[in-house]
Amino acid sequence: METVRATVAQALVRYLIAQKVEIDGEIQPLFPGVFAIFGHGNVTCLGEALEPVQDELPTWRGHNEQSMALAAIAFAKARRRRQVMVTTTSIGPGALNLVTAAGTALANRLPVLFLSGDTFANRVPDPVLQQVEHFGNPTISVNDAFEPVVRYWDRITRPEQLLQSLPQAVATLTDPADCGPVFIGLPQDVQGEALDWPVRFFEERVHHVRRPAPDTAEIARAVEVIRAAQRPLLIAGGGVRYSLAEEELLEFASRHGIPVAETVAGKGSVPFDDPHNVGPIGVTGSSAANALAAEADVVIAVGTRLNDFVTGSWSVFGNDDMRLVTVNVARFDAVKHLAAPVVGDAAVTLAELDRQLEGWTTPGSWLERSAVEVREWRAYTEEVTSPGFETPTGLPSYAQVIGVINELTGPDDYAVAAAGGFPGELNKLWRSHAPGTFDCEYGFSCMGYEIGGAWGAAMAHTGGDVVSFVGDGSYLMSNSDVYSSVLSGHKMILILCDNGGYAVIQRLQEFKGGVPFNNRYEQGTRRASDFEVDFAAHAASMGAHVERVEDLEGLAGAFQRARAADRTAVIVIRTDPYTWTGGDAWWDVGVPEVSEREEVRVAHAQHEAERKRQRIGV
Repeated sequence: METVRATVAQALVRYLIAQKVEIDGEIQPLFPGVFAIFGHGNVTCLGEALEPVQDELPTWRGHNEQSMALAAIAFAKARRRRQVMVTTTSIGPGALNLVTAAGTALANRLPVLFLSGDTFANRVPDPVLQQVEHFGNPTISVNDAFEPVVRYWDRITRPEQLLQSLPQAVATLTDPADCGPVFIGLPQDVQGEALDWPVRFFEERVHHVRRPAPDTAEIARAVEVIRAAQRPLLIAGGGVRYSLAEEELLEFASRHGIPVAETVAGKGSVPFDDPHNVGPIGVTGSSAANALAAEADVVIAVGTRLNDFVTGSWSVFGNDDMRLVTVNVARFDAVKHLAAPVVGDAAVTLAELDRQLEGWTTPGSWLERSAVEVREWRAYTEEVTSPGFETPTGLPSYAQVIGVINELTGPDDYAVAAAGGFPGELNKLWRSHAPGTFDCEYGFSCMGYEIGGAWGAAMAHTGGDVVSFVGDGSYLMSNSDVYSSVLSGHKMILILCDNGGYAVIQRLQEFKGGVPFNNRYEQGTRRASDFEVDFAAHAASMGAHVERVEDLEGLAGAFQRARAADRTAVIVIRTDPYTWTGGDAWWDVGVPEVSEREEVRVAHAQHEAERKRQRIGV
């Protein structure tokens, strides 16, 4: 058997380079790049292996481990899980900074390969720099913290283990059902150990995205349920995006006269102005989608986990006789909620359902009802996004900011958002023209994703501008990748809305009877101060093109100039903290049963009354 001698780190890098994927008939690298922050735990061996292959496997330096990993996640989302970025850190704090990002990837079913240094397998120099010692188990390191938040976990303590581990890692990263983050710990001594590797291990391998076909019996049961429907509603989730099933979904809805609601992850599955699109559903939903959900007798959920924001904590479906059909490539998600499950690829399954439902359509009255609700909803959104809409402070609302940017963007542009007030506002108001151009990380709602995610999306997106909507709270939490994007030349446009703190959380706090506390900046000080963060100066210090604007007219002009800029641009605008777009469904959160505040006691009574609308199971 022909062999080649190489270290563990060198062999790992060589194997990654050999992995390819077919995308639209073209063979491309499965791993197109590495995000790296080097430390003593990965620089001497893994860094040595990466340096000579920069043309094949480029390395990009991040400035915060978590945010560069979020960039890797956003890259994978923009590439619809067809390509995977690698993220590497040293040991200890560098590795632990990845854990939040790993949870983000796991919650969103997105692939990223984490490679972190580890303590010495031989334990001779223990305790080493940045090692956390577990008194009862010397095999434990901080890298064990990744086990609950990744799909596949391994620690390489002997070189030979790579021969088994890496194929399993790649299989996880490319599997449509099991897709998620992978972690491999690399002890510092083992990284540098050499082995005579089989040359065949490094042969080029081309991966293809599998499309599992549905079971015939499950299809037959689903068809039976759907044919009995008079008021069906289809919910499009992120699985539609990752299976590239947008065309099949729209054909299915059009042929059978079914309104389509979207989850946050599924936004853009149907063009915003298509007559079958009734808008987002659930807590951040439209009045149209939520009204139809309350009456629907059959709900067909495609590629969605049906989390609490989609279902209004299972209060949004008001028909006691409602039946649920789930289409999901993952069995785990398909069988939830006492549904009639169909386990299979979304595109393949929708095509088969379409074939077996030939000739069947919903009553015309249901689509007419849908059209009325949609017209009312769109009239409302036009009102709240218009420049003349009045806010309590006179400052622009998030909705008005979105309205301006909506008018200035097109189908080739890519929107990014995450936590805070923007997910709800964008989910309701952003006009998605084309599939795969909207990334709102709401599976984990990770603050700070907005900037790192925009950097990763800018690397992946080959169309127009990447526009990220970020609040002041998220900006303060994680902003270093403004600098990363300037250095790397991956331009993005940040719309930074400053409403003086965590305004949307204060909204929830007050809505449930609480006193405004520890959310707005004026509530977070123990001393008299009128100090405000100069976000524009901060972003400018990192090399960005920066403008501070005072109103919507100024925002429009600044955005046009940002488009023309040759680097990352940041536009800062003060916004109203009290104005939010309606349409929401109820959401179950903990409300104190006992309180000295009358407002809390009233809120608890109201909340308990709403809980009676929750469905148990389905």
